[in-house]
Amino acid sequence: MFFPQRTGSARGRPIAPTLAAVARVLTNGVLTTGVLVAVARVRTVGVLATAAAVLATGAPTSRALDAQTPPRARDLGIPFPGEPGAWNAITDVAGVRVGHATIIEGEGALVVGEGPVRTGVTAVLPRTESYEPVFAGWYSLNGNGEMTGTTWVEESGFLEGPVMITNTHSVGDVHQAVIEWSRDARANHPIAPGIWWSLPLVAETWDGRLNDINGFHVGKEHVFAAIESAASGAVTEGSAGGGTGMVCNSFKGGIGTSSRLAGDYTVGVLVQCNYGRRPELLIAGVPVGRELLDWTPPGGQGGAPPGGAGGAADAGAFDGLGSIIVVIATDAPLLPHQLKRLARRAPIGIGRMGGYGANSSGDIFIAFSTANSGAWSRDGNTTVEMMSNDAISPLLLATAQATEEAITNAMVAGRTMVGRDGNLVPGLPHDEVRRILAAHNRLERP
Repeated sequence: MFFPQRTGSARGRPIAPTLAAVARVLTNGVLTTGVLVAVARVRTVGVLATAAAVLATGAPTSRALDAQTPPRARDLGIPFPGEPGAWNAITDVAGVRVGHATIIEGEGALVVGEGPVRTGVTAVLPRTESYEPVFAGWYSLNGNGEMTGTTWVEESGFLEGPVMITNTHSVGDVHQAVIEWSRDARANHPIAPGIWWSLPLVAETWDGRLNDINGFHVGKEHVFAAIESAASGAVTEGSAGGGTGMVCNSFKGGIGTSSRLAGDYTVGVLVQCNYGRRPELLIAGVPVGRELLDWTPPGGQGGAPPGGAGGAADAGAFDGLGSIIVVIATDAPLLPHQLKRLARRAPIGIGRMGGYGANSSGDIFIAFSTANSGAWSRDGNTTVEMMSNDAISPLLLATAQATEEAITNAMVAGRTMVGRDGNLVPGLPHDEVRRILAAHNRLERP
């Protein structure tokens, strides 16, 4: 397990975090300060000891460091159609792994290049092999954003490496780091000794409301940590990895995931949500956002005006800004044109939450299939399996359903966070959501 510790602007010093650094990450349920870069999984004795020390402080923690799993949307009684997989996560698609590197440093006034920092990077690996391209297709609902590498996905029909998600101004650093990782891990297929190239797929959303986004704090060590920590099973949601500083519908957003079973196959979705405004927010078809317009967190701080990217004195400058990245995985034998059809169904799930693809939003989606192992070949012909178009509708429905639930899970997992200049973004108030859903007869008793 790799826990690079960051102090100031220094990079590349992989040392274990101190318990004090971990304990400072959360205080009274509000993410504030710390020098921890935490990968998403608790898999070693040393990390378990760190987690235990944090829990001993009495402070709430993220999924990565919590002995008791925080609630997800279904735990609150929010109803969803469809049957999820065992983890209700993108990792229900066999072979798919997810890892995060999360950077939370500093507090107070913004000093560009120093912080405060609320950012990170997330990695989604399609297969367990270091290099085996998968069929893929992509789609953009609104293109005010970036997902590098999609030109080659469109042309070739293959995704040749991990899907990386970070903040808008760290795309270049992550892109270069993935190439370096591909070189060192030999995750490439040279056409001749030493002759190869890589076109990484790196997506972004903007976290400048909470993060020193122009300080370029995501380094290659964080990219390596996210990739190398990637694992199957439960996925850390909310303020983790690339989702650390993200805001969704004026509440804390970030990473969310869900899955659906569709006959013999599985569809899994992971989102990084950073879009929308409070007035448009729907949960289970109920206009929850409108009923929360006058709600403020306990203590009265940070009552969010309707701006999608925040909620404090200058929220008007961020009104409706933001984006959403959706990664869709399936084990169904779909070809690239069919995977594009899956990607085109992500907006249906977003629309169920009240999203509509605003002008300032980068709503970009990538879908891939883990079926047809061995389909990629540099030399000879290959034989592939293709699902009938007449049989694909359950997968299209599963994509829409899992996207809606993944967004909701991201918001349910989001904790109140204080970022640069003291900007505070509240977490979604669980009790209020339950009260509103119950009043509309939409609450299921967990």
